[in-house]
Amino acid sequence: MHLRRLAHVSPALSYRPEPGSIPTQPGVYRFRDAKGRVVYVGKAKNLRSRLSSYFQDIGNLHQRTATMVTTARSVEWTVVKTEVEALQLEYSWIKEYDPRFNVKYRDDKSYPWLAVTVSEEFPRVMVGRGAKRKGTRYFGPYGHAWAIRETVDILLRVFPMRSCSNGVFKRSGQIGRPCLLGYIDKCAAPCVGNVSPDEHREIVEDFCDFMAGRTKQFTKRIEQEMYAASDALDFEKAARLRDDLGAMNKALEKQAVVLSDGSDADVIALAEDPLEVAVQVFYVRGGRIRGQRGWVADRTDDGDTSALVEDFLLQLYAGVAPEDARDAVPREILVPELPPESATFEQLLSDLRGSRVEIRVPQRGDKKALQETVGRNATESLVLHKTRRASDLTTRNRALAEIAEALELDEAPLRIECYDVSHMQGTEIVASMVVFEDGLSRKGEYRRFVIRDQEGSDDVAAMHEVITRRFKRLLDEQARSELKPGDPETGSGPMLIDPDTGRPRKFAYAPGLVVVDGGAPQVAAAQRALDELGIDDIPVCGLAKRLEEVWVVGPDGRVAEDPVILPRTSEGLYLLQRVRDEAHRFAIAHHRNRRSKSMVESVLDGVPGLGEVRRKTLLRHFGSLRKLRAATVEEIAAVPGVGPRTAQSIKDALAQDDTGAAGRRKAAPQ
Repeated sequence: MHLRRLAHVSPALSYRPEPGSIPTQPGVYRFRDAKGRVVYVGKAKNLRSRLSSYFQDIGNLHQRTATMVTTARSVEWTVVKTEVEALQLEYSWIKEYDPRFNVKYRDDKSYPWLAVTVSEEFPRVMVGRGAKRKGTRYFGPYGHAWAIRETVDILLRVFPMRSCSNGVFKRSGQIGRPCLLGYIDKCAAPCVGNVSPDEHREIVEDFCDFMAGRTKQFTKRIEQEMYAASDALDFEKAARLRDDLGAMNKALEKQAVVLSDGSDADVIALAEDPLEVAVQVFYVRGGRIRGQRGWVADRTDDGDTSALVEDFLLQLYAGVAPEDARDAVPREILVPELPPESATFEQLLSDLRGSRVEIRVPQRGDKKALQETVGRNATESLVLHKTRRASDLTTRNRALAEIAEALELDEAPLRIECYDVSHMQGTEIVASMVVFEDGLSRKGEYRRFVIRDQEGSDDVAAMHEVITRRFKRLLDEQARSELKPGDPETGSGPMLIDPDTGRPRKFAYAPGLVVVDGGAPQVAAAQRALDELGIDDIPVCGLAKRLEEVWVVGPDGRVAEDPVILPRTSEGLYLLQRVRDEAHRFAIAHHRNRRSKSMVESVLDGVPGLGEVRRKTLLRHFGSLRKLRAATVEEIAAVPGVGPRTAQSIKDALAQDDTGAAGRRKAAPQ
């Protein structure tokens, strides 16, 4: 390993070292800020190539990367011999400096471990949480503490090892009488000398082997001993062994068999959005799920899924102690995408474990299905994390205040409306409007739009039409609203409640902020629509997906040349993102529903005796074309207005359409 080279501190971006001074060997680099604090640590196969990529035109960098580069005031590096050595040094520096721009996976909750204190003379089994300690062997982590306690209670009758605290153990030794577990044969009672330290350690080692997944040898041995005792007419011992065997099987039943080949694997899946990433891991040993754990992290750079996997693998395994590596690092690690340096990681983990470790993406079978299950858990974890964050009143108030400050609004936007356009190659163009009040969604206020000019419309034109229709309706509602009679307390104002229904008038409330899904062109279209209607008191902004830039309208009524960049940790940006994502989801759902209806109508258009009314009735009854295809002739005939003959014609038309679709797929170029 060679000593690092330091680029001298100077103003932003002027600290760039001369390209010829950067070595081309593998190494690890650190960016420091003006106060000398390390803000980012990275590794590279070729230091010159990697560092040069940071000092290109700022406009070509991802917003997060650009923020890191402009925050830093110096860069230094260390040259190493191999990529494995670079991985190890990168992990050491990340642990030492805790850089703000490196992805940090943090537990989304405290998971319980099953711990065996193997360093003690009389090891103890216990359930605990928190950081691992040296000299203790761990199993898990598990989803629920009560589940593992129940399993341990079952296994103690088979492996009667010590489970009491140090105080209880010492007191029992002083009085010469074991605790209750010693009397009910759930502890070998080493405290009073019933077993020697060596005999007790044998029990502990058997327990650890069983928990590590080596279960067949124990069940087979106890079964043989049970039959031998029965043949020797020692029925009392046979009955006890039978109960032990039953306890083992009961403990195994609590752990689902997910891999039929009985292999050991860690199954990893991610759920991502532009600001955060959630990770879930299932620990599979002997084909059974032995534990589960989840993390949530803020995204601090522009890395894709493979880069996120690399960061996670480094944090998960690089800090494993050599004495724990055999249990902590499995033979197989299943990931959604291979990390950029998968071969280097495999070598690092193989050296750590002492045997071959494979990192791969499952393609089919049980392992593919299991990773999909882990992926669903990751998605649910991210949704739950966002829900908890959004439900906090203080956080919502801070988010609205940050939006008002960043966009220079007169007051916090208590009602935010967001619009999105969805289509497929210019067909079936639809749009959505979602409403958030006080930072929470108001689904009863959501609206859908079908774009009228389907032929000559694009995203920008569709956005102009939607904003025009929505706010023209607002003006109409306000014009029709009656004024309240004079009231010294409340004053007079527009009647926003419909006196006939007692409900709020549709489109009667003006938003404090209009958000459009898109960049400058969409914002310009929305502002132009408001200008044409004479509305000048409703602010407009757009949130672009690529860099999460907020495009605003300047004082001159035109879109500003430069977008507003909210800090990555801003609650205001987080709220705008949630609003935008909800509008996108609602628009996609509306588009799919429209497309399903049009497919039904096109397939059934030529069926004799089936007019528009009956087609709509069929769609309402079955809900989708897929369900209609799966229905029998009898089920179709049961729909009001559709008889057996028409039902058969419908079934024939669907079958003919299936055949045509299969032929089109076969003829399509590969």
